[in-house]
Amino acid sequence: MSENNGACLCGGVRIRTHGELRGVVFCHCSQCRRQTGLYYAATDVADEQLEVQGSDNITWFEASAEARRGFCKICGSALFWKRAGSAKTSIMAGLFDQPSGLQPAHHIFVADKGDFYKIEDDLPRFPGSNA
Repeated sequence: MSENNGACLCGGVRIRTHGELRGVVFCHCSQCRRQTGLYYAATDVADEQLEVQGSDNITWFEASAEARRGFCKICGSALFWKRAGSAKTSIMAGLFDQPSGLQPAHHIFVADKGDFYKIEDDLPRFPGSNA
């Protein structure tokens, strides 16, 4: 079983995952762009395979009826994306210590992509969610 560790910018929230992580999905939706300035790069893991230390430093924002976004209330680092009712949590790929072993998977919501950058890789692209 693989294990990965990571933390937010200030270290107030630390994570450990147990088990395989999904390939990194790059989300170009307008919410992700507004929160990060570019796009989300996230993996996910089953909730029972995620340990979080410093959960009192996490603030959750109900971004829509479908999902909420977790971030560190100390340093503002984007941490999580959680679909309502899901048994998985998306974790921002940049939180993980190196080497992470993560691999890119695909792009979603490319129809909402910002006009100030190009997607220049050969990964699969979906106009909306691939789900």
